[in-house]
Amino acid sequence: MSAPTPKAGDKLLLRALRRETVERTPVWLMRQAGRYLSEYRAVRAQADGFLGMVRDPELAAEVTLQPIRRFGMDGAILFSDILLPLEALGMELCFDEGGPHLPRPVRTRADVEALRAVEPRQALDYVGRALGLVKRALPAHVTLLGFAGAPFTLASYAIEGGTSKSFLELRKLMYRDPATWELLLAKLADLTAAHLAYQAECGAEALVLFDTWAGTLTRADYRRYARPWTERVVRAVPAHVPLVLFAGQAEHLFQDQLALAPTGVAVDHRMELARAFDQAGGRVALQGNLDPGALLSSPEEVARRTRALLDSVAGRAGHVLNLGHGVLPPTDPECVAALVETARSARP
Repeated sequence: MSAPTPKAGDKLLLRALRRETVERTPVWLMRQAGRYLSEYRAVRAQADGFLGMVRDPELAAEVTLQPIRRFGMDGAILFSDILLPLEALGMELCFDEGGPHLPRPVRTRADVEALRAVEPRQALDYVGRALGLVKRALPAHVTLLGFAGAPFTLASYAIEGGTSKSFLELRKLMYRDPATWELLLAKLADLTAAHLAYQAECGAEALVLFDTWAGTLTRADYRRYARPWTERVVRAVPAHVPLVLFAGQAEHLFQDQLALAPTGVAVDHRMELARAFDQAGGRVALQGNLDPGALLSSPEEVARRTRALLDSVAGRAGHVLNLGHGVLPPTDPECVAALVETARSARP
């Protein structure tokens, strides 16, 4: 007799996010679909660049499903990009070998006012269609995750025109023209909240809010210039949909992330996970936090480090195994397999 199909709320990953007792720790990886997989490279070789892949629901769905077929993770995160809402607002978005590029960045009040109001159901409808395709093809036990970029991180790209080491233009606008900064962040927060809600309507069972560059701020500046708009998004997410908040290199912001009361907080690999559990005190689930660089070693070393990480958690409720950041492109798929297999065979 075949096992009964689990109800949506009974899925292992969702139960862990609710901090319920689970039979084993669920596992999924940030950037688990990507260049380290030969099947991904085959799809990309036939697509019209990276943006061609994310805008094509069938290609985005195929790439999303590839790591699930190969490794059997407990979560499938949609293959997409955090910057798509900026394009929807009217900004030109390009990708090349150096990463994302926005040729006409937002630098003035007039630039911010020119950003058009959009409805994700129309401007980002391909995201919803991709989610629907993945939902229909996923194994019954796998949780479908959607995501978006947090307002501060979206603002950093919009103002800098791409990635940055110093964020000079962002800081000039943020410090010198707070009224324009607040107008921009309000627009980004409202669009992000609508984008996440749209993804939930289209089948996403849990959501991730990526604030990749929040860790570049001091704690005081985070509270003044970023947290209010992140909180605006967190409060707007449908209550029945778990939300995980991620910020890179942001141990100094951990207490502020907890105060936002998301369902879970993703812990960067530079922070000791056991200490994070102690500080969280059972208020939220914690995701993480194996160093993605460890996957450049050997399957045996990955398995050893994964076991050590799980042992450090000591069976505490509310743990989702993940990396402290995304899978690196040179990663050997056998190392990813070792991580997932170790997690699947371990018991809390």
